[in-house]
Amino acid sequence: MTSTNDIRSAFLDYFSSHGHRIVPSASLVPQNDPTLLFTNAGMVPFKNLFTGQETRSYKRATTAQKVVRAGGKHNDLDNVGYTARHHTFFEMLGNFSFGDYFKADAIEFAWNLLTKDFALPKEKLLATVYAEDEEAAGLWRKITGLSDDKIIRIGTSDNFWRMGDTGPCGPCSEIFFDHGESVFGGPPGSPDEDGDRFVEIWNLVFMQFFEEAGGVRNPLPRPSIDTGMGLERFAAILQGKRDNYDTDTMRALIEASAAALSQDPDGPFKSSHRVVADHLRSTAFLIADGVLPSKDGRGYVLRRIMRRAMRHLHMMGAKEPVFYRLLPALIRQMGAAYPELVQHQALIAETMKGEEERFTALLERGLALLSDEVSRLGDKEALPGDVAFRLYDTFGFPLDLTQDALREQNRTVDENGFSAAMAEQRARARAAWTGSGDAAAETVWFDARDKHGASEFLGYSSEKTDAEIQAIYKGSDELAEAPVSDDTVAILLNQTPFYGESGGQVGDHGTLTASGLRIEITDTQKRNGDLIVHYGRVVEGTAKPGLAVHAAVDHTRRTAVRGHHSATHLLHEALRRQVGSHVTQKGSLNAPERLRFDISQPRPLTTQELLAVEAEVNERIRENSPVETRLMTQEQAVAEGAMALFGEKYGDEVRVVSMGKGDETRHAYSIELCGGTHVQRLGEIGAFRIVSETGVSAGVRRIEAVCGLTAEKLALETENRLKDVADLLKVPVSDAVARVAALLEERKALNSQISDLQRRLATGSATEANETINGITLSARNLGDVSPKDLKSLAEDISKQIGSGVVALMSEADGRGSIVIAVTKDLTERFNAVTLVREASALMGGKGGGGRPDMAQAGGPEAKSDAVFAMLKEKLSA
Repeated sequence: MTSTNDIRSAFLDYFSSHGHRIVPSASLVPQNDPTLLFTNAGMVPFKNLFTGQETRSYKRATTAQKVVRAGGKHNDLDNVGYTARHHTFFEMLGNFSFGDYFKADAIEFAWNLLTKDFALPKEKLLATVYAEDEEAAGLWRKITGLSDDKIIRIGTSDNFWRMGDTGPCGPCSEIFFDHGESVFGGPPGSPDEDGDRFVEIWNLVFMQFFEEAGGVRNPLPRPSIDTGMGLERFAAILQGKRDNYDTDTMRALIEASAAALSQDPDGPFKSSHRVVADHLRSTAFLIADGVLPSKDGRGYVLRRIMRRAMRHLHMMGAKEPVFYRLLPALIRQMGAAYPELVQHQALIAETMKGEEERFTALLERGLALLSDEVSRLGDKEALPGDVAFRLYDTFGFPLDLTQDALREQNRTVDENGFSAAMAEQRARARAAWTGSGDAAAETVWFDARDKHGASEFLGYSSEKTDAEIQAIYKGSDELAEAPVSDDTVAILLNQTPFYGESGGQVGDHGTLTASGLRIEITDTQKRNGDLIVHYGRVVEGTAKPGLAVHAAVDHTRRTAVRGHHSATHLLHEALRRQVGSHVTQKGSLNAPERLRFDISQPRPLTTQELLAVEAEVNERIRENSPVETRLMTQEQAVAEGAMALFGEKYGDEVRVVSMGKGDETRHAYSIELCGGTHVQRLGEIGAFRIVSETGVSAGVRRIEAVCGLTAEKLALETENRLKDVADLLKVPVSDAVARVAALLEERKALNSQISDLQRRLATGSATEANETINGITLSARNLGDVSPKDLKSLAEDISKQIGSGVVALMSEADGRGSIVIAVTKDLTERFNAVTLVREASALMGGKGGGGRPDMAQAGGPEAKSDAVFAMLKEKLSA
């Protein structure tokens, strides 16, 4: 039997041998189409190539593209498990031409691959064409030899493909496989076409026209090809099956589900095993592509898929988490083709397990409450909306789960009543918030949240995406448009790669662009919990709600920010290990040019401690181990040793970021709860340098550090300054420190000599400078540039020499006047040194002074020695 993996490889290899570039599957989260919830077709990643907005180095491509259809226009969720060919997740094989080959080559490639490489009998195949496409019909006859009765003309839109109301479009041909007369059903276009006899396996789209507004079609200058073949459906044909769930990959997952619950895979729970197998794939791939369960957007669809599978597991008797235990079976089947499953296995498993634990708890409680409420209803009476809302708001039982449970009883929910109860709850929340002291103008974000829903953040896995402007605000006013202006406007997008400032990490900068439009984003903030608001200026064109834009984060700035953020985590752990476990975060800033980290610490850190911390962080960076992100409950995270970061608000589910190699006590060096962006591997941080350590308040110290390019620049600047010093000293850099140390010693010796000489000069001729006034010796002199700190010791020496009297010494160092007055002990009852020095200070333009009755010192901006000495003489004469 040809395996599904072999079929995928054979398809890609075939087109590769015919000049096609094998392009890896794009993410399930579309990066180039803001209107799509998920990537729902193989052509989605190439949309901009078909429209001419983008060019690449190749004109032919082939892919095995991951696809999810479980929300929005393409939603197969409710059919999954109960039909032979519906899936939430499937793989779309395709080949594409971007203005290279066209209909003839596309048909020939498909026909040869099917009939020669895969050896399908020609008599089992038939083709459809758009009724007006005679060119395609003729090519099918010429290339394949199909008779006219096997080339079926379809006049409906089923065989005319459009990208949208306007844009590239064209006719298409579908290739069908005939299972034979033993199976009910008719060919396409017949009354019995919905039967299982004829199965579509491949659709070839001939992108031939560009449709303008009003339905006018003009020929494209470079016609293109877009094809899609469902791998699961094709594998069923090649493996002799009529049911996708009987193929090797799906059967392996079904049997894993059955084994985990000790059930018969084909027994009474056959449909439940199929639901679990299908939803296992969509769950794992969506989480691997960065989608996590939440209350809104893509995360809500994922949660609904997960909980639908978990409910079927519960119906089959599961009493504890089982879903995550099926992940290894999926990785064995698809991990080689899609390595992201292996790379993110821990995150996927933790997310699945945590979601199932929470779901199991609410399911038992919710089903009991629901049963009680239903028992009060009449036959087939709808469940009141306020009851459904109470189940949701009080007990966490979501509306869609209530609807699924009631569907089995042929009951519905009053959705209008549910919506009304939801609106009332939001009104109460808004009223409570506006009284909390926040600015009244900020209530605009409550209205915006109600109107537009939460912002979908794509920035963990991408720095650019296409998005749609949902609203524009200036202050609290919502604008119909925003032209070029110096004013700052606030913009909401339906999805964004921009990180809104929180948890110490600054908001992203970047641009929003479209044809003729450019908006420079200079700040991004979180508002009302989960709204991401982009602040910026329109510098070209006019921005309007509903306009599709390309959102691009400033890559260089984001790289620097996430490097500093990841370094903060390492710094936190290194401090706890080097200084003590009492160290906890009290605040942080992660900016492009630096990080700031406030910690609980009663004393300054020593130089040795800072050097040890710096060395430990750099050692972890050099390990270059991957950074791991998982989703779990806060209780689970804390049990693993995770630390919550200051300033973060956590819900039931938390992101746990693990860094560095662990030991026997825990699996990683650093484990913290964090919602920010981080490097993928620690080596991306680059060098780490602590710049300063200072006090902030009692018991709180602040460390500032740099890493990456900023650290490199700091090192280069330091090196250049050292070279400059060495050049001034006229020695090599290696000798500069020793030379400076020698110079400092020389300076110390010279200063000592100068002080000694000044002392000798000041005291050596003391008797010559003395005056006797009213029988009292006065030794008063201006010593010029003598240091003020030497005046007291000089005054003491002179006092000893004269034995009895008053000594007044003044200096003029550093442009200020300083004076010391000493009164020998026998005269302190007549003259107080403090009183005298304060009067001297006033004459010098100063204020006050102080000391003891026998020795006092003061200063002033001017050294008026004549006036001061005259005042002293007058005092002694009195």
